[in-house]
Amino acid sequence: MEQKIQEIWSVIEAQVALYGGRVLLALVALIIGWWVVNKVSALVDRSLHRSMPDETLVKFLSSAFEISIKVLLVISVASIVGIETTSFIAVIGAAGLAVGLALQGSLSNFAGGVMVLIFRPIQVGEYIEAAGYEGVVQDIGIFVTTLLTLDERTIIIPNGPLANGSIVNYSRHETRAVEITIGISYSDDIKASKEAMERVLENDPRVLKEKGNVVAVTDLGESSVDFLVRAFVKNADYWSFFFDARALLKEAVESAGATIPFPQRDVHMFTQEKSNNS
Repeated sequence: MEQKIQEIWSVIEAQVALYGGRVLLALVALIIGWWVVNKVSALVDRSLHRSMPDETLVKFLSSAFEISIKVLLVISVASIVGIETTSFIAVIGAAGLAVGLALQGSLSNFAGGVMVLIFRPIQVGEYIEAAGYEGVVQDIGIFVTTLLTLDERTIIIPNGPLANGSIVNYSRHETRAVEITIGISYSDDIKASKEAMERVLENDPRVLKEKGNVVAVTDLGESSVDFLVRAFVKNADYWSFFFDARALLKEAVESAGATIPFPQRDVHMFTQEKSNNS
């Protein structure tokens, strides 16, 4: 029994002599490396906060950097002990490939989110049209962007299609044009109607007089002479003027003696008299 114990102890001593120094060196390297990684990650986090205003992107990039560096540290420590790291790297690569194939859509949305956060085509609080929806941007995440519509519906749009599609940003400029088409009858006075609509724009305090507003004939339709009325207002006044303008313009052209026509059709009835030969 004692002989077996001595043999086991001898094996342990041999293993300690062979790997003890490496294990001790690996532990020291792990402790020091972990401390350095935390310090560097904190430094990177502060740098990102100074250079990027978006908290979501900062947290994501900071976490991704810290995790990547710590994985590399663990692999390096394993190689110090004598563990073959080639297989680890191969497994990580295979796992990354499998995850990438399984998450193609998510990775596309992630890439789109990064592009949106970096190039800033939209910002929180702006009114936009994208992917067939309109609304106020509530949140720009890594994978999805959330809109709130005017009737208070929440729309969640994946960032992949958002970044790769067309975006109409209605809030990027301080002003916006309200465009309305008004038709009058062919028998009405065009000049008087135009002056009446111009007075509506001149008398409304919401209309910005210096922006080159337009009242002009744009089409001779089947049953009407069509005017385009374009008035520039501040973004905050857009919807109120949008809803008020049609009633104001209608009253103006009617006060000028004009009428707003509607499509009409003339129906001609033909009758054929039948002779009675009886």
